[in-house]
Amino acid sequence: MGFNCGIVGLPNVGKSTIFNALTATAKAESANYPFCTIEPNVGKVGVRDPRLEKIATISKSQKIIPTTLEFVDIAGLVRGASKGEGLGNQFLGHIRSVDAIIHVLRCFENGNITHVETTVDPLRDKEIIDTELMISDMEALTKRKESIAKKLKANDAEAKEETAVLLKILSHLEAGYPARSLSLTEEEATHAKKFGLITSKPVLYVCNVNENEAKTGNALTALVAEMAQKENATHVIISAAIEEEISSLESEEEKKMFLEELGLTSSGLDKVISQGYQLLDLITFFTCGPKEARAWTLRKHQTAPQAAGQIHTDFERGFIRAETISYNDYVTYGGEQGAKEAGKYRSEGKDYIIQDGDILLFRFNV
Repeated sequence: MGFNCGIVGLPNVGKSTIFNALTATAKAESANYPFCTIEPNVGKVGVRDPRLEKIATISKSQKIIPTTLEFVDIAGLVRGASKGEGLGNQFLGHIRSVDAIIHVLRCFENGNITHVETTVDPLRDKEIIDTELMISDMEALTKRKESIAKKLKANDAEAKEETAVLLKILSHLEAGYPARSLSLTEEEATHAKKFGLITSKPVLYVCNVNENEAKTGNALTALVAEMAQKENATHVIISAAIEEEISSLESEEEKKMFLEELGLTSSGLDKVISQGYQLLDLITFFTCGPKEARAWTLRKHQTAPQAAGQIHTDFERGFIRAETISYNDYVTYGGEQGAKEAGKYRSEGKDYIIQDGDILLFRFNV
């Protein structure tokens, strides 16, 4: 399944540079003027997982297939975007389809790179984007309200419930708060999902800093950290310039040495992936054999049949059982046969909750 993130922010905050670096492509033109990205660019990144490489070695797999992370670079938004300013709201629809939002905030000073608001202030920039997204959501809810008005007049019970939730969220947005900050019951949340609200999506704030501040951050990133903590959100500090340099290096060894020289232990991509997985409550399970070793992404607390469905719908439909070995046992006992001899090879049924690192073989019958 992997997961996909929409990258948003004001123009000239480094969105497209970060997109290019993270996906190691040149799809998003990076330039020192607003709106250089005029279409949503999509890039997929294989998620490096040392466990997968270890599994492949033990199982003598011919091929390694990592799970993927998809980035969608959305054109820079400005004040009034929801009303048609700049490129307008034509790209806001692209954000509705992503799992999470990566909000890039400019936390660096550079007189050679213009700022659409003339000064550098990440908290103000955040408020501008939040406002545009909330206005877009309010407009979507208003249209939704109009579309279910007939059902409501007909005394439709489900329409009544949906309208109650809709009005609750609309009131919250009108008060100036994003939908994700509103507490909803499980039943209300089910209705809310139908609305596809942008501000209901989890957010990862990415502070783009100068190269010499990537390790320590600065006064601006400290403000973002404080804001994120109040929102119960997460943030990472990366330098677009460093990520751009890393993306041009060919070997993992070169990348590691480059990071060490800067006093960094991980790249911005690694930070984004790690926080993204936590943000969306994701885990990884594996399948392996002589042909290939492969990683798959799954949400936490999902069952064995649901994991099987990530591979093929037939696997879920005809699920019988999942032959299971934990990653630690697989490595400790040298693979499947060793795990079997040690009594660590388990047969799990349809109620089994997949654990991070499980190595699975699905039995099914369609």
